Amino acid sequence: MIALTLIAAACAGTPTHDTTMAPVPAAAPGQEVAVLAGGCFWCLEADLDKLPGVISTTSGYAGGGKVAPTYEEVGRGATGHAESVRVVFDPKVVSYDALLDYFWHHVDPTDAGGQFCDRGNQYRTGIYPVDAAQQATAEASKKELQASGVLPGPVVTEVTGGQTFYPAEVYHQDFHDTTPGRYQSYRMGCGRDRRVAEVWAKAK
Repeated sequence: MIALTLIAAACAGTPTHDTTMAPVPAAAPGQEVAVLAGGCFWCLEADLDKLPGVISTTSGYAGGGKVAPTYEEVGRGATGHAESVRVVFDPKVVSYDALLDYFWHHVDPTDAGGQFCDRGNQYRTGIYPVDAAQQATAEASKKELQASGVLPGPVVTEVTGGQTFYPAEVYHQDFHDTTPGRYQSYRMGCGRDRRVAEVWAKAK
């Protein structure tokens, strides 16, 4: 039980690495950007990397008020930010609406207290539109999901535009690739995939 608790808390652990912030890839002409929050950014980044049309993903923070927050500050819940992922994608391959549909199916949109084993506002779900068109699409997507009746509760995911995205430290980027053992232990211990399957059981 103690070992499982330590594994489950991995995404909220105290950083012991270089605190250099990662660069943010620019979107090329014809590409678009989306910012999404879905609990531990290690896991959401790994999920989004599998979606055709996604060009790059960057773990970071959005939805808070402090400029350039650190992982330690966000982890304490001191800044109002949520762990988030910035996605550069090709809209000719995957539309923003389709990206949101994929996102919904990889989180628990009904949990207002965090996601899976990670508790606290910094692990909430969120969609942070970068322009008015994305805002309208995200609000419509949320409304449609709520009306579908496939979830076990109301959709509590925030849809908030005008938010600045700040990249997380370098060592958080592509964590599923750079530190696969710790990542897989965390993901399994946190019960993310099991809970997602339960939440979306009626949608099958």
